[in-house]
Amino acid sequence: MEQLKVGAHHLGLTITEKQLAQFKVLYELLVEWNQKFNLTAITELDQVQIRHFLDSLSCLLAFQQYKPGQEGLLSCIDIGSGAGFPGLPLKIYCPRLKMLLLEATGKKVGFLQHTIARLGLQHITAMKGRAEEMGQDPAHRELYDVVLARAVADLSILVEYMLPFCRLGGLVIAQKGVSAQEETRAAEYAISVLGGRVRKVMPIELVGLAEVRYLVLIEKVARTPPLYPRRPGMPSKRPLRPKA
Repeated sequence: MEQLKVGAHHLGLTITEKQLAQFKVLYELLVEWNQKFNLTAITELDQVQIRHFLDSLSCLLAFQQYKPGQEGLLSCIDIGSGAGFPGLPLKIYCPRLKMLLLEATGKKVGFLQHTIARLGLQHITAMKGRAEEMGQDPAHRELYDVVLARAVADLSILVEYMLPFCRLGGLVIAQKGVSAQEETRAAEYAISVLGGRVRKVMPIELVGLAEVRYLVLIEKVARTPPLYPRRPGMPSKRPLRPKA
């Protein structure tokens, strides 16, 4: 896990030996379960350390700019968590985070639940569900301090999945690649309609990765209208765009 240690240091993070051991177990479980069904196309140890573990931990650079509005555990939700990124690495590094991993595919939820148990993590749950439906559930709507997502959809679509979960004054963190600036400009209307405001598009350089990654940071400044999120499939079929 040397690349993880070096890359984390570059991000200003220090990983303990206990955490390194947990990351090693996470990698082993990822490879083991990936043989049964597709979790990720990235399975080589070096690449997993960079593209999954470090990329997930880079979200902490946005956390440092965020001042939660209440004491106690910071509540987070990872939308479309897949194999647990960014949620699992963030939870390993920050045990005090209260984390929900939301994933629509049952087999992936099984992997997440098994991994949580193997790692002995507390205050973290993996749940099967669609963001469009869960975002309308009073048990989850506008209750989270931080809403996370990585590689789920174009930002104009993604914000309709994310912003309904975010409490007023909370923070949405969307992890994006080279198209981040362009996607953010195209999503400004949707972000405004859903109660958000772009705070920053933050470039992230990871040791061992040539391309620059980005964190799109969105503040929740107004309540999301009751109409949103729309029923499953609608956000992707009809992304929110200004009328011509």
